[in-house]
Amino acid sequence: MEREDYTDPQCPFCTDLFKKNIKRIPTDRVISKLDEYFGKNDYNGAKKHLLYWLKDAKAEGDLNGEFTIRNELMGLYRKIGEIDNALKETSAVLNLIKTMENENSISAATAYLNAGTVYKAADNPQKSIEYFDLAKRIYEKDLDKNDSRLAGLYNNMALTLTALKDFERAREYYERAIAIMKNHKNGLLDCAISYLNMADTEEAEFGLEKAEEKINSLLEKAIDALDSEENKRNGYYAFVCEKCASAFGYYGYFAYENELKERARKIYEGA
Repeated sequence: MEREDYTDPQCPFCTDLFKKNIKRIPTDRVISKLDEYFGKNDYNGAKKHLLYWLKDAKAEGDLNGEFTIRNELMGLYRKIGEIDNALKETSAVLNLIKTMENENSISAATAYLNAGTVYKAADNPQKSIEYFDLAKRIYEKDLDKNDSRLAGLYNNMALTLTALKDFERAREYYERAIAIMKNHKNGLLDCAISYLNMADTEEAEFGLEKAEEKINSLLEKAIDALDSEENKRNGYYAFVCEKCASAFGYYGYFAYENELKERARKIYEGA
């Protein structure tokens, strides 16, 4: 999940926040602790952690803090399959954006991106692409062209475009995402995810048999990216290994599937 301080100098609410002496929750510490839970694959702990601080933010009237926490909950609920809760948080976040009069900020764009991923998970790709387009308009205007947040957006847009059977545009956005992440330190893991997603796009358009050669080529690129010594063997590496393992198993790479699961296990257990 992309993270940032959601205080925006262009946001009228953010300016008024300090005038009203509202006590803010310690979002930096909240996110740091959240990363610890994710690093241990402890989603239940992460959920309890976020719900505790959401209650505190609401009690203090800290809309910025509430906005931050609800954004994280959107992604967490989606990740653990609680789609109804993810949709509820999405609705709450979109309402907060209007309340804070912050619709054209980068923080709003990040929320639109999160909303798009939730709607995709809820089998509503048309709604998903609408929010991705909102995020894209802001990101491309206000971010550097090599910003990793753009890569994350492009990869997610491509997934939705595949679901909408717009395969050529899906490939275009996967390539854009990979071009950005190749230039980032530790970006190879995200490249691996995009290569696997591209394999799924090839299958969706042509079928397994006709796309076999292209799929295998993309899988080999993903393996090279995952096996690179440039990758730090940390919690995110474990998460990506776990996420990618089933894709390799689906395409018959069973030994490598098991290898990735074992890598993730060792990291989570501190072996």
